[in-house]
Amino acid sequence: MDKMDVFIADKIPEEALQILKKSGLTFEMYQGEELIDKKTLMDKVSDVKYLITPLSTQVDKEVIDAAPELKLIANFGAGTNNIDLEYAAAKEIPVTNTPYVSAVSTAEVTVALILVLKHRVVEGDSLMRTTGFNGWAPLFFLGHQLAGKTVGIIGLGQIGREVARRLHAFDMQILYTQRKQAPVDVETELGAKYVSKDELLKSADIVTLHIPATKDTFHYLGEREFKLMKNSAVLVNAARGQVIDEKLLPEMLAEKEIAGAALDVYEKEPAVSDELKHLSNVILTPHVGNATVEARDAMAQIVAQNVSLVAQGQSAKYIVNAVKK
Repeated sequence: MDKMDVFIADKIPEEALQILKKSGLTFEMYQGEELIDKKTLMDKVSDVKYLITPLSTQVDKEVIDAAPELKLIANFGAGTNNIDLEYAAAKEIPVTNTPYVSAVSTAEVTVALILVLKHRVVEGDSLMRTTGFNGWAPLFFLGHQLAGKTVGIIGLGQIGREVARRLHAFDMQILYTQRKQAPVDVETELGAKYVSKDELLKSADIVTLHIPATKDTFHYLGEREFKLMKNSAVLVNAARGQVIDEKLLPEMLAEKEIAGAALDVYEKEPAVSDELKHLSNVILTPHVGNATVEARDAMAQIVAQNVSLVAQGQSAKYIVNAVKK
């Protein structure tokens, strides 16, 4: 095969390929059904200038060293914890992500998980596919409505704000916590109140996480935090698996320290513990937060346009490491 300009480490929407073609760039796209293995990735990047990679693929020091001509790593995702950002910066390789465009889709999935969890939809579906039911009864299969309940949003960034906007329409009380308080106009629009982490955990009927995976947020929720939550509270995580002590979570659920959980991301993704799988008060989805045609097409545009910009000698958008070239 002739030398390529771009290697794409997973199949991505056609829209990105058309942008690359119009820019006169040649590319190879990985076609495997499984995630690309490290050896193959290192081989494929050995003589390319641009790498487009999904956030599920690790781009570490070894991979970067295997690509001496690399000028850009365009991450297909808002998160970048899969890439050694500091080492890429030291090698003068900018790393970009795809922020903002997946916020609405992820917020919609978060709200869907909350609704399904509180109204016991998955449990009901399982019941109807197995034993069935005897008919409507006043005390049968009761869940909880959202109106009048309190949601605690951990991280009022782009996704957190979209979640708040939607849950505000459900007549929920909205608490949030993060390092810095949001502007007053944002709080007013969303009906959101800034509180400490502990106050949020003690007060919320639903806790939902929207923070990145960093050293500071690793196991942001652990045993102390679970025990601060109401026994009737539920937890939703559509952020990153590492922000929850997932090994401890099944115990907290089994012992009714918290009432339920809905997870779209996992600490050792794609692996999910059998303990979580066997709990009826847990909903598990396969990291589909931004898995919509609209969001993925928009993400595809960003990665391809960034490659095109750098190929034309311009600066890429959404650079997340120290390099500004």
